[in-house]
Amino acid sequence: MPLEMNRNVFITCAVTGSGGTQDKSALVPRSPKQIADSAIAAAKAGAAVVHCHVRDPETGAPSRNLEYYREVTDRIRSSDVDCVLNLTAGMGGDMTFGSAENPLPLNERGTDMVGATERLAHVAECLPEICTLDCGTMNFAEADYVMTNTPGMLRAMAEQIQKLGVKAEIEAFDTGHLWFAKQLVDEGLIADPVLVQLCMGVPWGAPDDMNTFMAMVNNVPPSWTFSAFSIGRNEMPYAAAAVLTGGNVRVGLEDNLFLERGVLATNEQLVEKAANIVTSMGANVIGPAEVRKQLSLTKRAPAGS
Repeated sequence: MPLEMNRNVFITCAVTGSGGTQDKSALVPRSPKQIADSAIAAAKAGAAVVHCHVRDPETGAPSRNLEYYREVTDRIRSSDVDCVLNLTAGMGGDMTFGSAENPLPLNERGTDMVGATERLAHVAECLPEICTLDCGTMNFAEADYVMTNTPGMLRAMAEQIQKLGVKAEIEAFDTGHLWFAKQLVDEGLIADPVLVQLCMGVPWGAPDDMNTFMAMVNNVPPSWTFSAFSIGRNEMPYAAAAVLTGGNVRVGLEDNLFLERGVLATNEQLVEKAANIVTSMGANVIGPAEVRKQLSLTKRAPAGS
């Protein structure tokens, strides 16, 4: 397809993620207050969307604790900065198998498999404007860990997300995930305008070479809005690649810990660097109000207001 650069770009900051990064940088936020404060700082730096996981405040381990999500949500919404809140719904689909010769029973350490309603409990509680929907199953980095999202699970989650009035952000780690996302649209389980995040360089999904990236971009229907990222040192090159191919930008400590070689980053520093790339290319960085209009989002009021 012919490329058309995006001239009005929104930046998503992926604030903390669920990976084992908490002991690799003291700047990775752990507690609900730290996560919210980092999201707010990223929004002040130019992120229109903040994408949040929660962690155990003591260990930094990924969590599905409803109280943590509620606190993060309330702190962000009651702050003096506006941003679009995007909560993960990727937790609760983790399977860790035993050895190659004895894969069953599942290894309880690392396995967290729950039903669709429980996976979305924090979404129903907090009603973010956006929540993610990882649109496929994938061998995910570690040797025996599988990110599990069956067609039935995804259909059930998509239906519930739509009924809650929340926008699903399709997270696509390979071209087949985009194929299934189109099927969800055909079945009326996801409504246009569709939002999709192209996730590049995550083992063992789509590698972050440009040929694969263009295959992903070319599988995004013209009416959809897409954003893209890569992990590690290719985070910032992919900010430029996303804009050049008509997309939007995601950066943040979920995907990359460094501002430059040997220099640990904060979320706001990564957003500032991405914003400089976008504006240096001659594009505009748009804010949350414009994103809501583009994606037909409903802004939520702070709790108790």
